[in-house]
Amino acid sequence: MKLDPQQEKILANIQSSAEEILSVSHQIHQHPELGNQEKFASNLLAETLEAKGFSVERGFAEIPTAFCSRKGKGKPIVAFLAEYDALPSLGHACGHNVIAASALAAGIGLASIMDDIPGQVWVIGTPAEETAGAKVAMAEKGFLNEVDAAMMIHPFDGNYMLTHSLALSARQVSFYGKPSHAAAVPWEGINALDALILAFNNLKALQQQLRPDARLNGIISKGGEAPNIIPEYAEGRFYLRAGSRDYLDQIMMKFTACVEAAALAIGCRFDISKFEEDFDEMVNNLPLAERMRDYMVEILGSTPFKEAPEHFGSIDMGNVSHVTPAFHVMIDITEGNPIYPHTREFALSADSSFANGALLRAGKGMALTGYDILTKPEFVSKIQEEFRRN
Repeated sequence: MKLDPQQEKILANIQSSAEEILSVSHQIHQHPELGNQEKFASNLLAETLEAKGFSVERGFAEIPTAFCSRKGKGKPIVAFLAEYDALPSLGHACGHNVIAASALAAGIGLASIMDDIPGQVWVIGTPAEETAGAKVAMAEKGFLNEVDAAMMIHPFDGNYMLTHSLALSARQVSFYGKPSHAAAVPWEGINALDALILAFNNLKALQQQLRPDARLNGIISKGGEAPNIIPEYAEGRFYLRAGSRDYLDQIMMKFTACVEAAALAIGCRFDISKFEEDFDEMVNNLPLAERMRDYMVEILGSTPFKEAPEHFGSIDMGNVSHVTPAFHVMIDITEGNPIYPHTREFALSADSSFANGALLRAGKGMALTGYDILTKPEFVSKIQEEFRRN
């Protein structure tokens, strides 16, 4: 694989901006913000992209801390997606500062040649991946319909070309009973907490009848006011997951039956509502991911890539992959050590010198892949054919 002069220019532009890109990563890491509160990170990225000649639309998709920066004209359109929300108490223990900085690097690199070729490069700021999932609204409301390919990387404990994520539904269950004195006249009450506990037990029984890819996890978010009052209201929050949306829809029917049976047994009213957006499973575009892998290994000196992690959670990039060809490539930031996301140790890895090198390589790999989309119609046809097939 040999690079042409424009590809060399892309890499040189990223390298010359490396200090600035890494500063953005470190600053975001040092200022962790929860989902939809990422004012510092969003402004920092937007201002950096504006300084590089991008036009920036803040509040993209009607989400205050989202943005879309654009450079170029016409088609095709390549989008690099940036995440930058942190976790409660753990900070950037999922390494979203690395994701944001790598998307910034890719955008800066590809922008350097956009005056010479048709098409556009977008860098999109996508808040709240850990909770509400801004990409869901962007995909559902058609904000990504123009995009010909969407790309992002995610830090991990190894290099993986594909991500097999789980579809997710977030549901709140509310039971409505009747209060009464718990010692004097408990028979006058209707115990909403008992209904919720029965629902948990029903779900435990259901779990053994589900396929191995299914996950049912929940908490009691409200369970009553005092021990001497029969709880008139109880509330649980649940994450339901499966390997595909089709199978998760089947699980949802069984979940509803478990809740309804608990309410019937106690004599409660109940309702089920959505408390966060639903995430779809990731549809990996293989030609797109393979091209990124090839650039990373053959040109950028990355260590080899495995196919996909054995276990993974849920991501809102899955929803994007259902409306446009996409990849979610995993990049090693732990030097292969078994340090997993959502731990304090992973947060430290996300701000390490090794992570710095990894995110710059990833930005370069995405930029080179984006260049092929902008300049090689046969490659675009290949990824579109794969998208239609999937």
